[in-house]
Amino acid sequence: MRVIIIEDEKPSARRLQRMLDKLGIEANTMLHSVEESIEWFQNNEHPDLIFLDIQLSDGLSFEIFENIKINSAIIFTTAYDEYALQAFKLNSIDYLLKPIDSAELQTAVKQYQALMPEKQAVTLDFSDIKKLLVNPIDREYKKRFSVKVGQHLKLINVDEIECFYSENKGTYMHTIEGRNYLLDKTLEQLEEELEPHTFFRISRKFFVNINAIKDMVSYTNSRLQIKLNSYKEQEVIVARERVKDFKDWLE
Repeated sequence: MRVIIIEDEKPSARRLQRMLDKLGIEANTMLHSVEESIEWFQNNEHPDLIFLDIQLSDGLSFEIFENIKINSAIIFTTAYDEYALQAFKLNSIDYLLKPIDSAELQTAVKQYQALMPEKQAVTLDFSDIKKLLVNPIDREYKKRFSVKVGQHLKLINVDEIECFYSENKGTYMHTIEGRNYLLDKTLEQLEEELEPHTFFRISRKFFVNINAIKDMVSYTNSRLQIKLNSYKEQEVIVARERVKDFKDWLE
């Protein structure tokens, strides 16, 4: 099986390469930009499977397909759920949310191997993708949530929410009043509904509201610890793979 990795962050690419190696899969070719990828596909036999980061240093990786007809299967990798969910609706085998989990990687590879005989050329609807990615300002985001309190429903405006978090397979919101409410949504579903300039997914477990951040301090393994105004239930840590994007988001 011929596999390549397209990922602009070289440490992430090498980490994925090592994870694949443990599954007995060699990925000796690693590309890091749209331009480099287009040139490579023009001069090399296309692989069976591509691990493709959506956000590359010189643009969105979808631009590769505007220049080259790719006949490979794709597993998208991304730190951005709104991109990943769109990609997942296309002809990709799967998508992996960064930081990539080894068990999820193994599941995605097994799914690809099961479908290998039926592999078809990738087709992408660029008009829909560009509506989502180029004009996010046109999207409508939730302004309030309804939560159940006993036999009553309570409306909570988004500017009253400090963070969303997952715990014991449940999804919760924490408000500026220091209250926690169980939601009937997953964090993945919330990513489609939250205004991205206000809320950022710092890890698999947390979304934080930029207006609720009281302090930020260095943490082990090149991570950041976030101190929120009232949330104290557990440590709020920015995943190492998300630190750079988080810092960019803050600005």
